[in-house]
Amino acid sequence: MSYTSFREPDASPPPSRPGLLRRLARDKRSMAASVAAVVIVVAVAVVYVADAATNPEPSNAANALVDTSPSAAQALGASPSAAATPAAATPSAAATPSAAAPPKIPKTGWVPVDDAAWKAQVNAYNALKIDPVPAGVGNLAEFRADCQYSHSLPDDPIVAPGLPGASHMHSFVGNKAVDAGTVAEDLTKFTATTCKPVQDHSAYWVPTLYDNSTGKPVETTGFRVYYRSHMQDSTGQMPMPNGLRMITGDAKKKKPTPRGATGQFYCAFYGPGDLDGIARSTNGNWPICGGDATLHFMMQFPDCWDGKHLDSPNHKDHVAYGAGNACPRSHPVKIPAITFDIQYGAKGTPAGYYLSSDKEGKSASSMHGDAFVMWDVDTMNKRTKNCVLQRRTCDNYGYQK
Repeated sequence: MSYTSFREPDASPPPSRPGLLRRLARDKRSMAASVAAVVIVVAVAVVYVADAATNPEPSNAANALVDTSPSAAQALGASPSAAATPAAATPSAAATPSAAAPPKIPKTGWVPVDDAAWKAQVNAYNALKIDPVPAGVGNLAEFRADCQYSHSLPDDPIVAPGLPGASHMHSFVGNKAVDAGTVAEDLTKFTATTCKPVQDHSAYWVPTLYDNSTGKPVETTGFRVYYRSHMQDSTGQMPMPNGLRMITGDAKKKKPTPRGATGQFYCAFYGPGDLDGIARSTNGNWPICGGDATLHFMMQFPDCWDGKHLDSPNHKDHVAYGAGNACPRSHPVKIPAITFDIQYGAKGTPAGYYLSSDKEGKSASSMHGDAFVMWDVDTMNKRTKNCVLQRRTCDNYGYQK
C-alpha cells in the first residue's frame, strides 16, 4: 500500500508543504516496519479529494485522500474466520452461499438498526477496559485492515440489491461471498476474506478501472481500509455498528479531471516525485507516473451516524461528516471514519484509462466507493476503544510499535 497525508475535500486549503513533508517523513519511518510494499511521493503540497462537507485535520497515518461527499445487525460475538486466503479471481466456493438456498430479498430504503444488538454492543464497549499501551506507540487515532482484490461482478448489493448484473462492473475486496443478493447475515456466515485481520468480515468495492488502449481491467494491487478519527477530540467515540452500509463519491459525476483537479488519481512512491505525474494522458484526465510511482486513489467516508438507520434511500442520509470536532445534532453518534487507500499497479499511458462508471467520459470524477461493514464485535469494540478513543496508532492486529 501507499502512504501520505491527506486533506478533506474542497472545504479549505491543503496543508503546507513543510508540514506535509514532516508528516510524511514520520509515516515513512513508522510504516516501514510493517509494510514492505509500494510507498509514496513526499514532494507534494496538495492531495486530491472529491466532494465532502468538512475539513478534518490531516492525519500522520500516511495517506493521500480523495473523497466526496442495512440489513439486520450481526449477532453479537460472531467468531473470527480462520480462512484468511489470498485474493482470488472469483469468490471461493467455500465462501459462496449454496445455490439451493432460497433467494434473499435485501432490504432497501431506511433500514432500521437492530436496537437490541446495538444496545448490547454499546454496553460491551462501555464496559471494556483499555489495554496497556506498549512503549513507542504513536498517537494517530486509527486502526486498519489490509485487503487484496477478491472478485469482479456487475453487482452492487447496496445500490442495486437483489439485482444481479444491474450495475456497472465493480471490483470487490474483503468478504469473498459478496454478490447482488448479499445481506448482513451472509457476511457473518460466509466469512472467508482477503483482508487482514480476518475478524473484518466487511465488503468493500469500487468501480473497475480499465486500460483505455486494451479494454482490459486494471485491478487493485493493494487496498488499505483505515478506521480513524479526523477530529482533535475523541470524546464520545463509539464503535461502528454492524450491518452499516454507505457510499461515498458520485457514480454519475462526469467532469474532467485535469492536472490539479480534485477527485483525480495520483502517482505515489517514496522519494521525490509529483503526484500529478510527469505527464498526462492525451485527454488530460490521467497522470503518467515517473520512476517507481504507480496510480493511487483515496476516498473518505463520513464519521457521524444518526444512530437509527443502517441505510437510507440514497445510502448517504443516515451518515454525515463531522465539523469542529463534533457531529451534527442530526447525526450525533461519532463513529470511526473509513478511508480507502487504493493502489494500482499501472503507471499511466497516453491513452489513459476509464472507469466502469464512465466509459464514455473517461475521467476519474465518477470514482466512488461502497462499504458494507461487518466485524467481529469484540474486535471492533477493542480496536475502537484502544486506538480511536484513546488516540493511539494501531495496525491490522492492535497497537503499532
